[in-house]
Amino acid sequence: MVLLHVLFEHAAGYALFALKEVEEVALLLPQVEQSVLNVGKFHSLVRLAAFAPFKSAQSALDNVNAVSEGILHEDLRLLLETHMPAKKKKALLGVSDAKIGAAIQEELGYTCQTGGVVAEIMRGIRLHFHTLVKGLTAQSASKAQLGLGHSYSRAKVKFNVNRVDNMIIQSISLLDQLDKDINTFSMRVREWYGYHFPELIKIVSDNYMYCRLAKRIGNRKELAEESLPGLEEIVMDSAKAQAILDASRSSMGMDISPIDLINIESFSGRVISLSEYRKGLQEYLRSKMGQVAPSLSALIGEVVGARLISHAGSLTNLAKYPASTVQILGAEKALFRALKTRGNTPKYGLIFHSTFIGRAAARNKGRISRYLANKCTIASRIDCFSEVPTSVFGDKLREQVEERLAFYETGEPPRKNLEVMKEAVAEATEVVAELKKRQEKEKKKAKKRKQREKRQLEALAAAAAEEEEENSLLDMTTETEELKTELKKKKRKREATPELEENGLEAEALPRKKHKAAIDEPVASDKKKKKKKKAAQDEDED
Repeated sequence: MVLLHVLFEHAAGYALFALKEVEEVALLLPQVEQSVLNVGKFHSLVRLAAFAPFKSAQSALDNVNAVSEGILHEDLRLLLETHMPAKKKKALLGVSDAKIGAAIQEELGYTCQTGGVVAEIMRGIRLHFHTLVKGLTAQSASKAQLGLGHSYSRAKVKFNVNRVDNMIIQSISLLDQLDKDINTFSMRVREWYGYHFPELIKIVSDNYMYCRLAKRIGNRKELAEESLPGLEEIVMDSAKAQAILDASRSSMGMDISPIDLINIESFSGRVISLSEYRKGLQEYLRSKMGQVAPSLSALIGEVVGARLISHAGSLTNLAKYPASTVQILGAEKALFRALKTRGNTPKYGLIFHSTFIGRAAARNKGRISRYLANKCTIASRIDCFSEVPTSVFGDKLREQVEERLAFYETGEPPRKNLEVMKEAVAEATEVVAELKKRQEKEKKKAKKRKQREKRQLEALAAAAAEEEEENSLLDMTTETEELKTELKKKKRKREATPELEENGLEAEALPRKKHKAAIDEPVASDKKKKKKKKAAQDEDED
């Protein structure tokens, strides 16, 4: 007899389900298939033995990472050791993943099974999980699954903003488009300004320099000896500047109106600004390639490397391509035409723009392109899958290509690949260690800066609190002083009118003199009374 338990990993926690004891597990398959869609029947067949919920989102992520890698986590070990039967020979544990099953069998000694009836039971548990576990609703279970799925995906992808190759693809596409547009616009400027000064086209061949000269010269009749330093600054050649000045004096061009000249100068300014923007974009592409694919850019150049990444769709796609595909990448039309006509297939595609193929002899171009494609594939894989990007491997691969070129020309044998790669690994380790030290220093500096800012903010907050307290005390003192003065005034009033208050009469708002008389009247009456009383006493004595 065998007692089957099924381990189910959920985003909310681990669940252990028990089934009835049977002679063979295969006998349970028809019953499970019949009851998997019916909640009541499935509850009678499968019961919850134990449920261990995850303590936090971080704990759930650690457990799911361990399960995906086939490692037995401490939480799972505790659950199985606590709730699985003591007799391990009779107990059979059903798991969804063979790797975690092997780890459980090796460490705990329980026999594990995947597939067959276990897969059907898992399907039923997944369908009715929120009803099997008390206190867990379908809504909370879906929320837990969504949150854990996002955390797990983020941890696996390890997204880095600085290593996004989409920017390279867009930059190289824009660079190619700018080259076409600048060339077209420059031809338009040459044709337009050539009506007025046709000799300038033969003297200056560079488009950017021609547009700058057209904007600077303007009307050729106004060109004089004073303009010579400005022309030398643009063409960087005194002889050429003098030739332009001489040609302007004996030019065969037609006269031009001021309004036409304004339009030509305006258009030339636009072409100049586009050319300057193109230079800035090329610098941006160079820095971006240094961050994303330093080895590939060191080997074959930033522009050619960016074109390979753009044509492949991403650096990851380029890393997955074999060397034979990288060799003819960009020459697909020629390849299919050759296959259709049964002619010779192309020897190179985009890598033809590299300097190595141009330097090789005609009979060695195919050989060096094949060798270069092989090294490009290695460089792209290193760039794609290395944690810390470094150009050490690219420099070493470039040296190997140089040695192979020398071997084709002189017959000098190149170094073995194993020796070169050992050197590269040693150098790369040193570079990575230095980078890590630098990053740690930067982190410490940033931490100190944050602490300093925090202390400054605390000091400012304390000063503000003290100032506020002082202001409140001042307000309180002023209020108390005002109250004291009011009390004093009231006291004086009371002392001034004691009898009026005693009789319940209020002092009327009289003028000052009348008010004084009103106060003095009761005092005078008291004196008269005393005099009369004294006079009466004197009469009695007589």
